[in-house]
Amino acid sequence: MTPLRVLIADDELLARKRLARLLAELPAVELVAQCVDAEEVLARVREGGVDLALLDIHMPGLTGIDALGLIASQAGQASQAPLVVFCTAHPDHALAAFDGGAIDYLLKPIELERLRKAVDRAQARIGETQARIGETQARNGETQTRIGETRARVATPRTSEEAPLARLPVETRQGIVLVDPARVTHAVLDGPLVTVVTLDEELVTDFTLQDLERRLPEGRFLRVHRRALLALEHVTRLEPLPTGGFAARTVGGHVVEVSRQAARALRRRLGITRD
Repeated sequence: MTPLRVLIADDELLARKRLARLLAELPAVELVAQCVDAEEVLARVREGGVDLALLDIHMPGLTGIDALGLIASQAGQASQAPLVVFCTAHPDHALAAFDGGAIDYLLKPIELERLRKAVDRAQARIGETQARIGETQARNGETQTRIGETRARVATPRTSEEAPLARLPVETRQGIVLVDPARVTHAVLDGPLVTVVTLDEELVTDFTLQDLERRLPEGRFLRVHRRALLALEHVTRLEPLPTGGFAARTVGGHVVEVSRQAARALRRRLGITRD
């Protein structure tokens, strides 16, 4: 687990030492800075590398509440701003602290188990944020891949070797199988290889899905997922999934996942306008 990088801010030396000693008892925590006032906090936050700030309320100059309001803007982006937990002897500022975005409010004297809960909460919040960022990046990557494939299909004219054939040649150990495209129900990417499924058999091929899209009759097969092609004429049922997509059941009893984006296009193709 990546250590949680923590900043302490308190104008009392004894309070800072106590917090530092308690933090040393917690796993996966790294104390990266100790500050005596809000100005030092803001300067350290601008440098980056702080995940959690433990702030006192009453400090010389700006208060901890003042610092809370400035931290996000100083950090540049909300995802880069440290989370804030207040450690104070004054209970009357809790409402303002939570309204400003603090994730916890601890009253002095700070106990180890109470601090542990606050740190656990910060680690969980950071994990959720990182997961959302990862999902967004993955979706963006898929979108860019689809855009690139579309541009490649538009920019690259079909040659006589790539044009749709009356039969699709699939090389196997027993020789080349000439498959009737009308009998192909779907094709799925399984690991590094693509399996072509027909009404009669399943054939493993070294074609990519993009190769198959170029070689199979245009308009008959839909790219329903980044890992699947589907012939709608061989689908008997579309079952909704929690993701917003479908589980497409074929006449052969196979189930092919349809992504949420492809499901929207499929509804339009079927004349179903309700999402």
